Amino acid sequence: MRKQTLEMCAYAGSGHLASSLSCVEILVALYYGRILRFDSADPNWEERDRFILSKGHGGVALYPILADLGFLPNDDLGDFCQPGSILGVHPDKNVPGIETTTGSLGHGLGIAVGLALCAKMDKKSYSTVCLLGDGECYEGSIWEAAMFAGHLQLNNLIAIADRNRLCVTDFTENFLRLEPFQHKWISFGWDVACINGHCFEEIFAAFKNSRSRSSAKPLIIIANTIKGKGLSCMEDSPHGHTLVPSGEQLEIAKRELG
Repeated sequence: MRKQTLEMCAYAGSGHLASSLSCVEILVALYYGRILRFDSADPNWEERDRFILSKGHGGVALYPILADLGFLPNDDLGDFCQPGSILGVHPDKNVPGIETTTGSLGHGLGIAVGLALCAKMDKKSYSTVCLLGDGECYEGSIWEAAMFAGHLQLNNLIAIADRNRLCVTDFTENFLRLEPFQHKWISFGWDVACINGHCFEEIFAAFKNSRSRSSAKPLIIIANTIKGKGLSCMEDSPHGHTLVPSGEQLEIAKRELG
């Protein structure tokens, strides 16, 4: 997955590669680990789980998964960020398997809360899962949505915070401290699980019994990750947010990913 994401960004000369590499295991677990319920032959299947990629800049890591599962042709991946392509830096709702256009940070959780509330009101069994970037948790709209979800006890809602501790040019705790991050969510009426976001065992454990949770609270999984995971030129680096390797740097990156 990382190699394919690297190749797409390198060919296009665009994309938020570092942000995408930090959430690869999370996305793989969701789609291949039977966490999300979906039908690639019928993307609008009423009983599907709703997945909102609120950190829309990580969309390039999701496209290869959607193609592999049959949501869209594999040939479309080569058109990433090309004129006329539906595959942009941020995912668009016109892409099969994408619920809503994202990328304007802070919006995804509010949409997810609305979907979870709809499921409760319509007595539907689908779950809503929302992947957040930790940098977008500076947005007030995130905490308005969190407060609303906690108040309504939307236990059919699961958020995942990709806690790579980096924003555009610096570490989150240098910009504006998010810590104590876990306790903020608890105070808003959420259950919290803290995991290694690169460990499949811990990801699956956090989602265990997610469809039959005894708690009435929404759940957030704080997934501690490494931005740019796997590439020495950008791993855990404040300067890697918009970096797309080229030339010798690209060849080194390819060797590092095997």
